[in-house]
Amino acid sequence: MRYVDLHCDTLTEALKSGQSFTDGSLQASAEKLKKSGCAAQCFAIFTQGENSAAFFEESLNYYRSMLDLSANSLAEAKTSADFDCCLNGAKTGAILTVESLGFLHGKTDKLPELKACGVKMASLVWNYENELAYPNLIFKNGLPDFKKREVRGLTPKGREAVEILDSLGIIIDISHLSDGGAEEILKNRKAPAVASHSNAAEVFDVSRNLTDKQIRLLAGCGGVVGVNFCKDFLGMGTTARDTLEEVSMHIKHIIKVGGEDVIALGSDFDGIPAPAGLEDCTKIQSLFEFLLKNGISSAVLEKISYKNAARVLFA
Repeated sequence: MRYVDLHCDTLTEALKSGQSFTDGSLQASAEKLKKSGCAAQCFAIFTQGENSAAFFEESLNYYRSMLDLSANSLAEAKTSADFDCCLNGAKTGAILTVESLGFLHGKTDKLPELKACGVKMASLVWNYENELAYPNLIFKNGLPDFKKREVRGLTPKGREAVEILDSLGIIIDISHLSDGGAEEILKNRKAPAVASHSNAAEVFDVSRNLTDKQIRLLAGCGGVVGVNFCKDFLGMGTTARDTLEEVSMHIKHIIKVGGEDVIALGSDFDGIPAPAGLEDCTKIQSLFEFLLKNGISSAVLEKISYKNAARVLFA
């Protein structure tokens, strides 16, 4: 079955580590994506730190060069027509996203440049506060306290950024955003928003996971939740069966709360340790087989695998 993945860190990992983006040991290399049946992969440019603006430019240039080098397996998917070609063909559609707009240092007038670069989706913040927003992690003595949830909302610049992103048609990603910031964005929202790589807090209670209220709000605006494969956010299991069962539990809970149109995939590949049973993207078909054997119908599985994500990405 073809699928869409709303988030991976493969682009950043390849650039930083020097591993081959095309056919190396990365969890979502271009050749592995082709082999796995991926119809479209969102590649995040992740930035953090003093040189983040320069690293964004370096990452953007690297992304373009890797598309050229991987032309036999990847093709940019900017439109619904592009996606349909990938869905019905042999290539994987490449979609550019940004994880944290902190590299702009509050310069919201730079946001139209992202649209010109082909950015389809962006998050305001990562794990550390910036000029736009606060993250959903609270740190104590330098370590994240996963049991506490951040209630502070957006900054004035963050609210300005949301308005501009909406006007540009860049989808807003709330996966790392504080509860207060998510509430501001999602309350009475009309345009779809996304939690590109998040799970359900009711299943595993950590602050990186979504509350039921957030899931309902995302469903209410026509958005989606991409289920994350990271063990820190799934649960405490260690075997392949554990991993598939835990992913299934999060999926079923999100469907129960928000309906079958709100659920999607957001692996976080190459940003997480390899989970047993889902070590890389070639194992995703095993997840689909598990879901079919454990109460998910083929019609709902099609929504999980690609239809829901594609509806939001290519509206």
